[in-house]
Amino acid sequence: MKRRDFFRFLMGSAAYFLLGGKEKPQAVEAKGEDPYEITRRALRAFGLERVASRGDVVLVKPNIGWDRKPEQAANTNPYVVKAVVEAAYEAGAKKVLVLDNPCNPAKRTYYRSGIAREAKKAGAEVVFLRESHLVKKKIGGEFLKEWEVYRQALEVDRIIDVPIVKHHSLAGATIAMKNLMGIIGGRRGYLHRHIHTAVVDLTAFFKPTLYVIDAYRVLRAHGPVGGNLSDVILTKRVLVTSDPVGADAWGARLLGLENPPWVKIGEERGLGLRKMKVLKI
Repeated sequence: MKRRDFFRFLMGSAAYFLLGGKEKPQAVEAKGEDPYEITRRALRAFGLERVASRGDVVLVKPNIGWDRKPEQAANTNPYVVKAVVEAAYEAGAKKVLVLDNPCNPAKRTYYRSGIAREAKKAGAEVVFLRESHLVKKKIGGEFLKEWEVYRQALEVDRIIDVPIVKHHSLAGATIAMKNLMGIIGGRRGYLHRHIHTAVVDLTAFFKPTLYVIDAYRVLRAHGPVGGNLSDVILTKRVLVTSDPVGADAWGARLLGLENPPWVKIGEERGLGLRKMKVLKI
């Protein structure tokens, strides 16, 4: 660990203990050179007891959609995923699953992204989804009334949503709420007709308990696939929160977007607040 990151780690640990038994932060933003270490710091400052409880089965849902290397910022940083899996086990989780329904073939995306390797090192069960895993469920949303979802997302105690912040050519951005499209099946392209409402419907249905937003690298153009390193900027940040509206508002601002439609809809539906108190470490 570099000297600067070591001092930031101490700051994060101090914040964690000073806040013990008192009001916990709405969100923690950590910045530093090492994506693994800043994620660990942010999770500890937010409170490991808010990550998982003893005996939980936890689903960690990164963005593993594309056949891209970590440097291209089309998928969640593998070391952010590793830190989240380790934190879940440290908090007492019995089992941690890591999975996605990628756009490119899963065997390529899981391994080229580096996520399968680092998730397994941390002790996670890396799941390749199959059509036979789908079950039709009533979503009860404003747009999505019924849809096929992966049963793994229904059988866990907690979902931790771990997206990367990146540009999306249709939606404007894909961050926390849109990342949940990776745990449904069916004709996902159909959702793009009302994408802003659809992702809020999915968030209200799945109700992740935690959002860990990877903004170590941010894909600022030509998303969601990317590929050109000139489209990637290093912001070296990670945000941890339980508020999907605040998480997406924070990520959207990194892309120059103020109050995007799905954030406004999510706030109107009572899923969270655009403005959060963020503890920066």
